[in-house]
Amino acid sequence: MDLTISPNELSPTQSDPNLLLNAMQLAYISNQDDFGDVAAQLTRIEYFGSRNYFNGLSGTTLNSVWARTYSSDFNIPGTGVDVGLLTNLQALEAIDAETDVDYSFHIGIGKIMYAHSLFQLADMIGAAAFSEAGNPAEFPAPTLDSGEEVYAAAFRLLNEAEALLASGPGVQGATDMFYDGDTSKWIKALNSIRLRSYKNTGNKAAFDAIVASGDYITSSDDDLQFRYGVSELQPSDRHPDYEASYTPTGVGPYRSNWLMNLMLQNDDPRIRYYFYRQANGTPGAIDVNGNEVPPNEETISCSLFVPPAHYAGYVYCSVDNGYWGRSHGNDEGGPPDGFLKTAPGVYPAAGRFDDSQFSDTDAVTGVLLAPGVGLGQGGGGAGIEPIILSSYVDFWIGEMATSDAEKADALEAGLTKSIAKVQSFGALDGSADLSFEPTETEVEDYIADIVDAFNSATGDDKENIFAEQYFTTLYGGGFESYNYYRKTGFPTTVAPNWEPDPGPFPRTLLLPQNEVLNNPNLEQRSDLTTQVFWDNNPASPSFPPAN
Repeated sequence: MDLTISPNELSPTQSDPNLLLNAMQLAYISNQDDFGDVAAQLTRIEYFGSRNYFNGLSGTTLNSVWARTYSSDFNIPGTGVDVGLLTNLQALEAIDAETDVDYSFHIGIGKIMYAHSLFQLADMIGAAAFSEAGNPAEFPAPTLDSGEEVYAAAFRLLNEAEALLASGPGVQGATDMFYDGDTSKWIKALNSIRLRSYKNTGNKAAFDAIVASGDYITSSDDDLQFRYGVSELQPSDRHPDYEASYTPTGVGPYRSNWLMNLMLQNDDPRIRYYFYRQANGTPGAIDVNGNEVPPNEETISCSLFVPPAHYAGYVYCSVDNGYWGRSHGNDEGGPPDGFLKTAPGVYPAAGRFDDSQFSDTDAVTGVLLAPGVGLGQGGGGAGIEPIILSSYVDFWIGEMATSDAEKADALEAGLTKSIAKVQSFGALDGSADLSFEPTETEVEDYIADIVDAFNSATGDDKENIFAEQYFTTLYGGGFESYNYYRKTGFPTTVAPNWEPDPGPFPRTLLLPQNEVLNNPNLEQRSDLTTQVFWDNNPASPSFPPAN
């Protein structure tokens, strides 16, 4: 018995390296979903449901991403499995040191995912653990490194990953959920993570050097994304937005009124892919036939309200044409509107394509209803989690451009790639009438009109056009919108919070509360005004100007 290793106390080095890599990939994609949701809600790409920023962003907001980055927490695709990054990366490195098998591929992409998560933690809270992380014997209560130190460490991790992947190491039977073992694509993703980090810090020389090399994500074939499945049974592997909205009880979370109205007013060709309308009108607004829908207290109580003065010029409650969502900060309760409000569409969640099939009359509101949401409808949830798309990178190039002409070219390229990718999702909904898809001419005219408007505009108007199109393109993967908004203050056209005084706009979030409670070296912040090291703008509340 003295020579037997207890099965209850197995060494991490006895783990299957391929399963360790699986856990890292699931932790990474779960983090991306959480990070993206928080960022998109703050920038109005998604709906934020609190009238007070501090109350709506408690210390629990980042508990899961912190745990997954450094140890483990439940994954989002599937249920009931603990997954993590750093501890599994350390186990892989230990296994690699003890065996003749080359696990450079596993460790290389593990370092990429860990580095990206570190960059994002620094962006979200202004600091993160690194130098004392993952060493509980020596540092049971790790202190936090500054944002600059975390960025420097993450860049070093990317350098190490590049060295490991440069020779194209074998996958050793691993399942690569992103690039199917293609290390050249991982190098492009790695360089694109460098691009997003150089743009945040304003390192134009380093940014331009990567762009000049061409070795980054330049086409949809190279997009860094995760593909979901259609399984409804546990574990479910469907897109989280699909799983929350295509249910027997109807749609769950609301869509953003600001984004839906922006796309409606712009006649954006992506709108039918992004959103699936269950009704042809919303109370207090105009329906698809140009008729006014009477206010209705039961389904949209705010349709009876007089908009406050600070909401003049914005959609306060109801968007026209049946785009049934909620405005930023609306904290009303949940009425019986699960089969009335707008659902996630076929992009990126693989829901339904909106083909305007309105027929039956709703007994409460009088609006016409389309076939409602339900299990298995549309694309069944086999969508994607966008992380870094080629269209995003074009907008980053535009952000770093030094001339209006360069910025216009980047705007055109980003829109072209975004719309083409979005349109490719229409075929996922086999029951849809795709005659409602925009034509090639309509798409070309839209892009030309946006670029012409950008070229004709001046000052803030020019910046707003670019930022609005960037935020629209980021739908489904909106993390970088939060960085852009804090760096530039644009677009200034975003809707205000329902509350006239919601508190300062969050420049960073609170520290993860679970870590604060268990780490005597940390003390929770008392506000959300701490600025990231690359955020050199005026202090809150005067910036961003729209808040």
